[in-house]
This record gives sequence, structure tokens and C-alpha cells, in this order.
Amino acid sequence: MKPNRWKASQLAAACVIAGLASAATIGGDVRADDMTAHRGGTLRLVARSAAGTLDPHVNYTLQYWQLFQPLYDGLLAFKKVAGPDSFTIVPDIAEAIPEAQDGGKTYVFKIRPGIKFSNGQEVGVKDVVASYQRIFKVAGPTAGTFYSVLVGADACLKSPADCTLEGGVVGDEAARTVTFHLTRPDAEFFNKLAIPHAAILPADTPGSDAGTTPIPGTGPYHIVSYDPNQQMKLARNPNFKEWSKDAQPDGYADEIVYDFGLTEQAEVNAVQNGQADWMFDQPPPDRLSELGTKYADRVHITPLTAMWYVPMNTNLPPFNNEKARQAVNYAIDRKALVKLFGGPNLATPTCQLLPPNFPGHEDYCPYTLNPGKTWSAPDLEKARKLVAESGTAGQEITIIAEDTTISRSIGAYLQSVLNDLGYVASVKAISPDIQFTYIQNTNNKVQMSISQWYQDYPSGSDFLYTLLSCDSFHPGSDASVNISGFCDPAIDAEMKKAMDLQITDLKAANAKWAEIDRMVVDKAPVAVLFTPKHLDFVSQRVGDFSFSLQYYFLFANAWVQ
Repeated sequence: MKPNRWKASQLAAACVIAGLASAATIGGDVRADDMTAHRGGTLRLVARSAAGTLDPHVNYTLQYWQLFQPLYDGLLAFKKVAGPDSFTIVPDIAEAIPEAQDGGKTYVFKIRPGIKFSNGQEVGVKDVVASYQRIFKVAGPTAGTFYSVLVGADACLKSPADCTLEGGVVGDEAARTVTFHLTRPDAEFFNKLAIPHAAILPADTPGSDAGTTPIPGTGPYHIVSYDPNQQMKLARNPNFKEWSKDAQPDGYADEIVYDFGLTEQAEVNAVQNGQADWMFDQPPPDRLSELGTKYADRVHITPLTAMWYVPMNTNLPPFNNEKARQAVNYAIDRKALVKLFGGPNLATPTCQLLPPNFPGHEDYCPYTLNPGKTWSAPDLEKARKLVAESGTAGQEITIIAEDTTISRSIGAYLQSVLNDLGYVASVKAISPDIQFTYIQNTNNKVQMSISQWYQDYPSGSDFLYTLLSCDSFHPGSDASVNISGFCDPAIDAEMKKAMDLQITDLKAANAKWAEIDRMVVDKAPVAVLFTPKHLDFVSQRVGDFSFSLQYYFLFANAWVQ
């Protein structure tokens, strides 16, 4: 999924905090009584910066995907509960999850009656059809990777403004059904219908990025104001009536206020003093020990299926040379970077794309002093030899980091590594709200950057196909998540075989993804650094904190009074 931003922390503090947060959830059986007792109030959120556009068909950041959950609905949704069950897909705007027809190439969804957008319009068949057309019209970042399986998608990708998805998404107003026709069976199709990029919006929503203009949604809240330099305010959707607690539960708080522009220190102080209820960014290093000792019952840590990584532009010098990319992988001391992030209790070194406990993950790390299953130590001798063989020594490299504590720190570390290898490296830190789009656009000629990837849904394709397939590379676009510009036709063919195999034999498909993971790692279009854990710090007012592995902190499920 989408990038995120987390900050540096300290090993010692992390050790204190670890183990304090396992009881992060509270069951849902008493929700009705709790709703009576705790409904109302204002949930106050804080972050260093906003995350860009409000358009759910465009925005691909974890920060706003987390926010979109109580604002928008798709035909399907991931169950809004804590723990492993949060990966379960349930019907949302659709009445039920349909059976596959035509060998897995046809699905008929019936639309629930009575669901209304925040502007009072009832959701109808035309809204569903128009929403899928709009995903292509706005050139959404997943249009090619997630939804190209729809009949008519090829024409939409070639001419987005004229997209009709003719024959691919067919509405029947009288029957209240929408039929999806696929060009081939897709084992991940339901996952793709359950993420925010498949949100159902009013049919008359303009076919361009909404930017700072809120779009009416169907969730329990709607956006009433947004200034990305200061604040976003959400209020109850006056037209919301709960139709499925699993898919879209009502919210406890009457309003949610999200303030931007605070430093990480100020965020901690605000939560500590009850001026805010939750901070998006990770607490800074010098505050973790304090949080772990004084506020242990308000700190929650959860392992993630995610990675921090360094994309290298395979189409620009020096990283159009495979040996130069491999040299960087050998030279990085991942243990040092884990320490920057907070120590082994908050992150684990790795050099492969598929994270632990993820479908297709098999331990693999060739870029270390003792190549094998796991990373052990850097091999600078090997790295220097590869740089010499590549003939790229002396070239200039600019690293594009986010202007945050951890990203700048990683940038400074990489700069020292590259200089040590014989390059002339510099770091350019830019605002977090534009860095992700900036590093995607080939027009900016980014050689190396620092980014993160948090899963969209549990499938090997979500890391490998989404991030490193030819279909994910769109030169000149801000929505080109294949930041490295990596396109290997042979590996692409294997990825498509794996996706086809998922339909009939998931076990074999996962084995194929493990093989592809190794193939991609060997080509070194990126340097994977570590897999992170997630730390939430909440105020004393917050009750029923629950962490979904898919959505993270479920804002609507928490109360503040």
C-alpha cells in the first residue's frame, strides 16, 4: 500500500515499550452499550503534515487511506475489527459477495437500497458504474495494475477521458445490479474492490483530481473543511444509517479534527496533555523512554507487513548498471538503520521485498557478508569490487528523502555509504506531502530515493507486481509506483503466471511469488532496508482503541468520552 512516514526512535526506549502493547484491542460484543455510554465528543488527531489530495481514487498514502475508511465505501470492504479477522472481506454497498460465473470472469453485485451519500443522494447503479469509469478518467495509480483486468480497460488506459468500460462494468437499474466482466479470472479481484481506490462516489463527480475539494461519501463522517496547511474537520454524515457493523460501523465521536503542521515533539506534548488524542507520526527518540514508563497503557505496538526501501532508477546512471545497484545492497548496514528507526523491537533488517508472515515469503538475502536466508552484516569489500567492475565510480548521485527525522537520517547514512563507495552523493529533503509523487515522476530524474510500502492486501502481487512490474511504470506521471522504472519482460511473465496460478492453486502461487521475490532481489532495482512495527500513542480519553491490520487505528471505533 501506499507510503507512510515514521520517525526515529531509540533501542533502549523501544525495549521498554515492547511488550506493553499486546492488549491493543477490545472486543465488539459490548459495542451497543458503549455507543449509548460514549457517543459524542471530538476526536482530535495531529500530524506533521497533510497527505495531499482528498480524492480517494487518486490518493495512495497510508495516512489518508486510514482516514478514508469512515468516509467512503466500496461494494466490498475489509471487516473493521482488530486482529487477523481484519483481513476478512465482507459485503459493503453490495448486498452480498457474489458467486463467480463464467469460470471466474463474471460477477453480479446487487446494490443495497437506502444507502445515501452525505449530500443526500441515494447510491444507485449509475454511481457504481461511473465510479469505475472515473478510476481511469483520473488516471488513478492502480488503474493499470488493479483494474486493467476489466473488459474495456485497455481502451480506458489509452484514452482515460473517454473511458466507458464498455462491456466491462454493466449496470441494470431495474434489477439494481452491476455486472463485472473480466478479461481473465482474477483471484485478487475482491481485494481490489475492497480498497479505497474502489470507493463508490456520486456519478456526477468531476473526472479529475478533486484536490482539496471534498467529495461526498457514504460513511458515518464527511469532510466539512480542509486546509492542508492547517486542519481538516470531519463531522457526522447526516444521511448515514448503519447497514453493516462489520463493513461500516457508526462512529462514537461527533466530529474528528485533524491538525497539521506540528513537530513530532509538539505532537507528543499535545497527546500527553490531552490537547490531542492520537498522533500520526512516530514519537521522536528522546521521548520513547518517557512514554514507555509513564504512559505504558496508552502505547500500542503492532507488527506490520511492510518495508522501508530505497528505489534506484534503473534508467539513469549510475543505477542503470546492475552491478552499481548490487553494490549499494551489499554496502548498507541494515542493523544501523534499524537502530535509527528504534531498534530491533520496532524493526527487523531484511533485503527482500515480501515481508515475514506474508504470502510467498521465504527467507532470502544474497546481499550480506554471509549470503543465505537472513541479513548478517554489510560486505563492503564485495560492494567496492562491484563498483569498480561497473565503472561508475566518481558519478554524482542525489538522494531524495522526506523532510522528516528518520528519512533525513537514512538519507545522511546513504550519502556516507555512497561516498565511501566512490560516488559523490548529496541529500535533498522535500516536504512529505509531495515527496512520494515527486519521486514517481520520471521528469524529475530522481536517481535514488527513500520510500516505504505498506500492504494493500495480503498477496505477493501487492509488493512485486504493483511496485516492480512493467504495467506499474508510467513515465512522466505522478502516479507511477514503480519508482525504479524497473521493467523486465521475463520477470513480468512470471508474475502473470503467479497471478493466474492463484485462481486454482494458492499454495503453488505463493511458491511462485517466493521464486519471483528472489529473481527481483537478484536484479536489485531497490535496496530493502527493514520491516517496521507500528507504534500508536493515544490520549487518556481514548477508549476502545482497536488496530486493524488492513486499516490501522480505526477512528470510528474509538470513543473520547
